This record gives sequence, structure tokens and C-alpha cells, in this order.
Amino acid sequence: MDFIEQINRYIPKNEQEEKDKSVILEYINQYPHNILIRDNEFAHITSSGFIMNKNLDKALMIHHNIRNTWAWTGGHADGDDDLLHVAIKEAKEETGISRVAELKGEIASLDILPVYGHYKNGKYVSAHLHLSISYILIADETEALIVKKDENSAVDWFSIDKFTLEYFDANDVYLYNKLIDTAKEMSSKK
Repeated sequence: MDFIEQINRYIPKNEQEEKDKSVILEYINQYPHNILIRDNEFAHITSSGFIMNKNLDKALMIHHNIRNTWAWTGGHADGDDDLLHVAIKEAKEETGISRVAELKGEIASLDILPVYGHYKNGKYVSAHLHLSISYILIADETEALIVKKDENSAVDWFSIDKFTLEYFDANDVYLYNKLIDTAKEMSSKK
């Protein structure tokens, strides 16, 4: 299924997702030639995977080098219009896991996420927006984890009760708890 059709079919969970869906679709319409690549320096599509264990009581996180905080996996589409494939590829690359599957093959969340100006590979990257399409992914928590040193400094499983203001900023708490709730809802509909 085409990524634009997937976004169109996605049913927003709340006002934030309704507005973000509208903006994302409008931006895709305005910039169809470079929405999937980083050449669009204002905003571009990214795909993330919120990786959970089979019991949905833990999430696999990376300690992100640029953000200097624990974060989910994901990355730029770089021209690939199969956004689920991108999320799975990034999950494997950033954590070292080799077996990962989608909980369901459908979008779990739509979000417009700010990226602040930073240096990457010695070059300055201006502030921009990630038009984030995310999926719930499932992995075996006994599988060996590997740090991808150019992107993260640690990889670890977090109990879902850790997704609070004590450990994450308010925006991440909102996003990760929305994904945890979505995973539980998706699982109950299986």
C-alpha cells in the first residue's frame, strides 16, 4: 500500500493527530518531489518504530547521541516509500536485534516532531521538522543488543512504568505513552 494512502486511511486518536495528519498531507501535496528525502530542509518524512516486547510491558530504547537522551528508533525515509520497511530497518541497525516484526502492519501514530539545529558528521544541520510516521514493533528481549556508536551510546529495555517526567521530557512522555496505549489497543484487536 502506498504511504500516502496509508496516511489517508489512518484514523487520528486525538486533536493533535487530526491537525498533524492534515498538515502532513498538505505538505506532501506541496512537495511531492522531495518529501521522502532530506533535500527538503524544512520538513521531510521519517519513520520510527516503537519496539516493545511480546508482553507489551517493556520498550527497547537507544540513548541518542544528538539528542543526548533515551529515544525510540527511527530515521529518514531517504527515498524509500515503504515506511514500515524503513522503521524495521532502522530498528535493526540502531539496536543490533535481528528479529523484529510489526505488531500490525498499520500506522500507530502520526506526529510532527521538531529537530533542533545540530552538527552531524561535522556538518551543521539547520532546525527542521520530522513528519513522523510510526509503527509498533515487537522484538525478543533476550536477543543480544549492539550499540551503533555513530548514532547512540547505549541500548536497553525500559519497563513501561518508566515513561514518566522523572525519566523523560513532557513531549516524550506524551508520545511514548500514546504509543504504549496504541500497542495495547492494537493487541486487544488481534
